[in-house]
Amino acid sequence: MSSILLLTIILAVLMTLVGGKKGLISFFSVLLNFVILFVAVILISVGISPIGVTIFAGLALVATTIYMGNDEEKTTNVAFIATVISIGVLLLMIIPFDKFAAIQGFSPEQSEEIEAFNLLIGINFESITISVTILSTLGAIAEAAIAVASGLDELMEQNPNMTLAQLYESGRNIGFQIMGMTFNTLFFGMFGGDLALFILIAKMHAKFGYYLNSKIFVSESIEVLFSSIAIIFVIVMTTYLMGRRIKNKELIQK
Repeated sequence: MSSILLLTIILAVLMTLVGGKKGLISFFSVLLNFVILFVAVILISVGISPIGVTIFAGLALVATTIYMGNDEEKTTNVAFIATVISIGVLLLMIIPFDKFAAIQGFSPEQSEEIEAFNLLIGINFESITISVTILSTLGAIAEAAIAVASGLDELMEQNPNMTLAQLYESGRNIGFQIMGMTFNTLFFGMFGGDLALFILIAKMHAKFGYYLNSKIFVSESIEVLFSSIAIIFVIVMTTYLMGRRIKNKELIQK
């Protein structure tokens, strides 16, 4: 039995024990997301537009993550809509910034490992970079959206007479807590993933400017920054959409 299979079984058992039926459903949603990503890779490899495939795959990933992990329809709908809007806005930022940063392709540190292979594979690496940036932000965006929507929905159930101002204040407080934790998670993930490379560069006695101009460091930093910006936007958007529920409720009562 391989290590990956063993860890997967342990994960499935723990998610089932802790979360019960919901935990098991969440585990299957992870497997389904893996299948979606695998299919996306195949479609891109046969020549279909990477950005187009990424958009459709991203919508499928977000829908799977949000709807399979939660039962409250109104909350999940708000989280899904807020996530889709945030991805659309983020896409308008990613395309020009990725082109300006010129981080497409492999870095010199990575190219040494694949120099024996032919890199003329007929795929636009600039589009691949945009796709990678979009996909790397999806998890954080969806997580923040469902966390804010669920938290505000719980508050609205406990306080049916909550005003719009109170909801916005609660959304901001919840958002602040999510932002702090998520930003640190993204940063630690970036640093931990490239720790071996950073140690190698340090052993080479490279100057600090080399780090700042390293393609790997720049690309990872841009992904973290995009994710952070998207999280802030999705928190605001989710709070706004939840606020519209209060507005609609007030109009119905009138």
